[in-house]
Amino acid sequence: MTREDGDREETKRWRWWSRRRDGSTGAQAACALGKGGVRPDKREGDGATPAGRFPLRRVLYRPDRGPAPATALPCAAIAPGDGWCDDPADPAYNRPVRLPHPAGHERMWRDDALYDLVIVIGHNDDPPVAGLGSAVFVHLVRPDGGPTEGCVALARTDLLELLAAAAPGDTLMIRQP
Repeated sequence: MTREDGDREETKRWRWWSRRRDGSTGAQAACALGKGGVRPDKREGDGATPAGRFPLRRVLYRPDRGPAPATALPCAAIAPGDGWCDDPADPAYNRPVRLPHPAGHERMWRDDALYDLVIVIGHNDDPPVAGLGSAVFVHLVRPDGGPTEGCVALARTDLLELLAAAAPGDTLMIRQP
């Protein structure tokens, strides 16, 4: 993804390109970014989207709100007891956890639709370093298009298009404006 333009500070125009051998050109879509901007020095709780190139690890989806998306990426259904640890002091930091979990965490099974489709990206995960950011995903955008807590958010149709074009080995590049 590379920056194109934007009409709201937290929503930019982005373009992604398929890295496939067929030479396909990809598409363009608006996305919401972190309320803390885009930063190369992402820290836990700063609300920033990390700058860099990150592998697309896998897809998570909520099966009661739709089928598994068409994608070549590994894909798994989430359940009501799924969470993601965001406590830098916990050994499970920036890893999926089962709820209840004694340390700070995000619930993956949300009342809103933001995590109905999620791409887990390889940010601070190999291995996780405490305090350098957790639970940075590509997920669905808020109804008002507002900023995220540090993720990249797309409209459902755009995220489904991205997933259909994505393959193992593809990366997401996030650049500072």
